[in-house]
Amino acid sequence: MSGERQAVIDAVLKQVAEEGLEVVRISFADQHGILRGKTIMADALESAFRSGIAMTSTLLLKDTSHRTVFPVWQEDAGFGAGRLTGAGDVLMLPDPTTFKTLPWSPHSGWMQADLADTDGTPLEVCSRGILRRAVEKLNAQGYDLVTGLEVEFHVLRVTDPKLGHEDTGQPETPPQTELLSHGYQYLTEDRYDRLEEVFDLVRRNAVALGLPVRSFETEFGPSQCEVTFHPASAMEHADNMVLFRSMVKQVCRREGLHATFMCRPKFKDAMASGWHLHQSLVDLESGDNLMVPEEGEALSKLGRSWVAGLLDHAAEGCLLSTPTVNGYKRYRPFTLAPDRVQWGRDNKGAMIRALARPGDGASRVENRIGEPAANPYLYIASQILAGLDGIERGLEAPEPVERPYENDAARLPTSLDQALALFRGSAFFRAALGDAYVDYYARIKQAEWDRYAQAVSEWEEREYFSLF
Repeated sequence: MSGERQAVIDAVLKQVAEEGLEVVRISFADQHGILRGKTIMADALESAFRSGIAMTSTLLLKDTSHRTVFPVWQEDAGFGAGRLTGAGDVLMLPDPTTFKTLPWSPHSGWMQADLADTDGTPLEVCSRGILRRAVEKLNAQGYDLVTGLEVEFHVLRVTDPKLGHEDTGQPETPPQTELLSHGYQYLTEDRYDRLEEVFDLVRRNAVALGLPVRSFETEFGPSQCEVTFHPASAMEHADNMVLFRSMVKQVCRREGLHATFMCRPKFKDAMASGWHLHQSLVDLESGDNLMVPEEGEALSKLGRSWVAGLLDHAAEGCLLSTPTVNGYKRYRPFTLAPDRVQWGRDNKGAMIRALARPGDGASRVENRIGEPAANPYLYIASQILAGLDGIERGLEAPEPVERPYENDAARLPTSLDQALALFRGSAFFRAALGDAYVDYYARIKQAEWDRYAQAVSEWEEREYFSLF
């Protein structure tokens, strides 16, 4: 253990003692970007730093219904004989640099963990490790990525939590809710005032956690909110995103509210939520923004190669930026959401929006492809890998578009099924992430698609039940 790491651990142990914390939640972001883990007594923290915490390996093998979708009771579950079988243990290794005291549970500390095998070897399916390796690859070329987040979500009032015995299951019955705001008055002060108690609740807890929140906005749709963040590094903002989502859901639940980062909830006139990821490529040593254009350019040459890589791998990487069945219901024309692979100058209909001017140190691109339910580590890693590939191959972006919904640009996938096929068949992502990871992640998402495809929808009932 390095002296620097030990110093951070000592500082955390001292803070836990001084604040009189009773418990510490040790969490990791699973394959869906959902926080899972264990809560330990405060006096067990020193041992956790030293030896890690055992965690059931099947948590890494579940789809969004929490069903295990790999044959873990066989000798080989798909990872080699004896690996991730028998519901055996892996280790959570707490990262002391992520320690927080939870403002809504002030007797509780919180820390994120990395995942390792029981012999200490990092697990290849650890989402945080995937992003770390992508950042290291970028840094090795002398670059770093600065990111900014725009996150949309809905907050509703719970009218029935659906906690009857008949409401359990995998997944459970969702709560019944009602609106807090009718929407359709985008950025009006009146709509903000109607949601102010929600924004205050979110803001105060975010600030207490040290999250670099910047603005709080009423989005277009009913009960729809947006929070933006100041720029930070790729790993910082991936960590920030998982903690922010978890915080918002927990503090809202305690107030009788339901917060959801589901892309397009099923209520009348609901508007889809997006996650817009701002990206600036910077020099690793100087910190200079390498996307600042020269006169007459929309973006620097390096920036255009980065964009070209993002465009080249957008469709095959959709499974990482838009990983749910529901997210593909957002890709529709004339809705401020992308439906095809293209870029434009400050154009919110294009998938990638360039916000750059000569001499502007904040020059950047904004990728509007993602949904707010995406695993932040996988989404951001996909951007780094694709953008860097564009640079390494010397790609040149096409001309920026002016009419994003009226051209012959390649379309984004229209379903999770299409995205799965593209990801599975991607030579690029197989080389960048490894065959084993591509097959692993695709199997999990395939299980979700299969359950969706087998369910009888309201549309089918209405269309056929009386007709035939």
